[in-house]
Amino acid sequence: MAKIPLVDLKAQYLSIKSEIDAAIDRVIDKTAFILGEEVESFEKEFAAFCKAEYCVGVASGTAALHLALLACGVRPGDEVITTPFTFIATAEAISHCGARPVFVDIDPRNCLLDPTQVEAAITRATKAIVPVHLYGQPVEMDPILDIARKYGLRVVEDAAQAHGAEYRGKRTGTLGDVACFSFFPGKNLGAYGDGGAVVTNDPDIARKVRRLRDHGRESKYEHLEIGFGERLDALQAAILRAKLAHLEDWTEARRKHAARYDALLGPMGIETVQVSPHVRHVYHLYVIRSPRRDALLEHLKSRGIGAGVHYPIPLHLQPAYSAEYKHVRLPQAERAAQEVLSLPIYPELTEEQLEYVAGAVAEFTQTHA
Repeated sequence: MAKIPLVDLKAQYLSIKSEIDAAIDRVIDKTAFILGEEVESFEKEFAAFCKAEYCVGVASGTAALHLALLACGVRPGDEVITTPFTFIATAEAISHCGARPVFVDIDPRNCLLDPTQVEAAITRATKAIVPVHLYGQPVEMDPILDIARKYGLRVVEDAAQAHGAEYRGKRTGTLGDVACFSFFPGKNLGAYGDGGAVVTNDPDIARKVRRLRDHGRESKYEHLEIGFGERLDALQAAILRAKLAHLEDWTEARRKHAARYDALLGPMGIETVQVSPHVRHVYHLYVIRSPRRDALLEHLKSRGIGAGVHYPIPLHLQPAYSAEYKHVRLPQAERAAQEVLSLPIYPELTEEQLEYVAGAVAEFTQTHA
């Protein structure tokens, strides 16, 4: 068996090479590289995909979070509740607003923000809640939205890994006040560089983000406020438009592969991240848990399997935050960080490859029983 990478971007490119090449050629022929028609068209198409009113393309998922929080009024001295079990960009964006991340522990069943612990973390300084739809599965949103309404808080979805995911029939991007997507190359919908989007049904938030991404202006040389250079490149927008047409098929392939993993790994007693019955999980990552995670990771690597860890250090223990949160203990996030392991999952995986990965996991499990 040839090596199986965690993500195979080359296989995806080859499957739609003519469409990608045509999109790139189209932008170069027009020499329109910043904003413009390609970005506007992608924004309309991705908003429709999310079943939302507005989409604003920005330079990265991190920029999407930062600008969305600013548009929601997050300012220095505010507090924003979120999970410690995510990529640092979630908290980083809060910090860039001058606000303080307040970390709430995760539900050990699904590694997502635990809604039962959110209300106890609210103070007079709390401005917003940022639930992270980790691995492609939406957070249990109803109780979070109830709490937000009770205390007058904004809800900013971090949907960087959840393109097309659904909670009780509603797509990510429409569950809170605003949602933030990443188009980092390895995402389910990935650009060929950095890219992101803010999606909302609120025209004021959309207008604010659109202005902030482009140096605070609404006309060429009139700047209404201090903004940022966080625009989505036309080249990335064109590539994303080509890929968006395939996203539903790719998502169903991911879900099919995940079901096959479930069938292969279930009889072995492998612990997986549990999936709620009322969500559509889009499997940006397929994650198992093992108390011997590091040894299992090395075993898979020795078999040519590119597994990964998402994430090995919870945010309150990261060097960038650990001094401020040195007395904080979040046991479920800390345990998950020692146990989670992501297996290869992408649309182009074959049945033979899936069985090979599962077989390698079984080999380790039997040896270390």
